[in-house]
Amino acid sequence: MMKRLLSKLIFKLNGWKIVGSLTYPKKCLVIAAPHTSNWDFLIGRCYAYIIGVKPKYLVKSELFLPVLRIWIKSNGGIPVYRKAKNNAVEQVVDMFENAPQLHLGMAPEGTRTKVEKWKTGFYHIASIAKVPLLLFAMDYKKKEVGVIAEFMITGDFEKDMLFIQQQYANVAGKIPENYNPKIY
Repeated sequence: MMKRLLSKLIFKLNGWKIVGSLTYPKKCLVIAAPHTSNWDFLIGRCYAYIIGVKPKYLVKSELFLPVLRIWIKSNGGIPVYRKAKNNAVEQVVDMFENAPQLHLGMAPEGTRTKVEKWKTGFYHIASIAKVPLLLFAMDYKKKEVGVIAEFMITGDFEKDMLFIQQQYANVAGKIPENYNPKIY
């Protein structure tokens, strides 16, 4: 309750408003973009507290330092070991299969700096797990945050990626020069 009230206050003081659907399917993969700043985490967490969703999210394992580990895990963080050769897609698909409810968030850019193209693991996870993909945006220019589209992967990679790219075409990240609107 306190986190929700504090989040509402942060949004009110900073002029943020929530857009899009406030209800999530029992299981879904939520991709967040553009991801250009550390502030994205604060905006995303405030949004989740306000609407009452408890997302899990993938975070680089390097952040799981002794002091931060407890805080990150308590907020839904799941470590990703980027240097190890593991099948992250398969592991996340297993999570979906074994959980009665799972809202999993990912940043397909994989970093806050400009990338040539997105990582495509999210696409394969949603396809194999047969869960809806929610496109989540934080538009710093409009001060709007929320789900801008929901759809099921069709299996036509190029068509689906083009659709996703079009949805994010006019969304402004905090540091616009760090976002490449061509995602694949």
